[in-house]
Amino acid sequence: MSSKKHRRREAISALVLEQGAVTVGSLAERFDVSMQTIRRDVDALCEGDMLHRVHGRVELSEEFLNTPFDQRASTNLMGKRAIGEATANLIPDGSTLFISIGSTPLSVAQSLRRRKGLTVITNNLSAAMALSEEVSNRIILPGGEVRLPDRDILGNEVLDFFGRFRADFAVFGAAGIADDGGLLEFHTTEVRATQKICENAQQSLLVIDGSKFGRQAPALGGNIADMDRIIIDRRPGDQFAPLLTKINDRLLVAEGHAT
Repeated sequence: MSSKKHRRREAISALVLEQGAVTVGSLAERFDVSMQTIRRDVDALCEGDMLHRVHGRVELSEEFLNTPFDQRASTNLMGKRAIGEATANLIPDGSTLFISIGSTPLSVAQSLRRRKGLTVITNNLSAAMALSEEVSNRIILPGGEVRLPDRDILGNEVLDFFGRFRADFAVFGAAGIADDGGLLEFHTTEVRATQKICENAQQSLLVIDGSKFGRQAPALGGNIADMDRIIIDRRPGDQFAPLLTKINDRLLVAEGHAT
């Protein structure tokens, strides 16, 4: 395969990851190639599990699609509350922290309501609202378009925004954890945002409930082994025991922390 063809197919995959679905015609126009060429690209990409072709467009397969935010937020409430309480115990009054998007980081924000004097840098609007009840907190938000119904902000502007700050802690989740510990997300913009806050924080706090182990998502980020602390509600299945053994000194199992 020529390098030009390889780069085009990688770009097509990235575009579908970002948008969820794109038309074949728009791809031909975007890459300035014939419909026949794009169809060959699409056919090759759809031989895998991640993409499939439906009525003139390319879509992410259902198992790679994200669950609506409100549905995620309402699942495993006790587990996420335990993670939130355990993580909040690691963050003292007066701390500066990044909080990423997602329902589990939101649980951490809700558990931080008893803290005072926090400086919170976040693109998670629900987390910002939860922490706005304490008037001694300082909350800093990026500009840009709000993504609904998730109530968060993503994009290159957010990366520039996070790049202007340094923090004591970065609190973030993941859509899934691969067998080798890879952190999976549904959009490459989410991966880049997580990487940026981890680079700019003294401690990275990965907060994930047990259901995320083995869950599929298309965009690969960092690895669980590279995180400073990993806070989970319960231990996952035996297949992940070797992975957790490697990070046992940084692993906090939050069972019993819920109040």
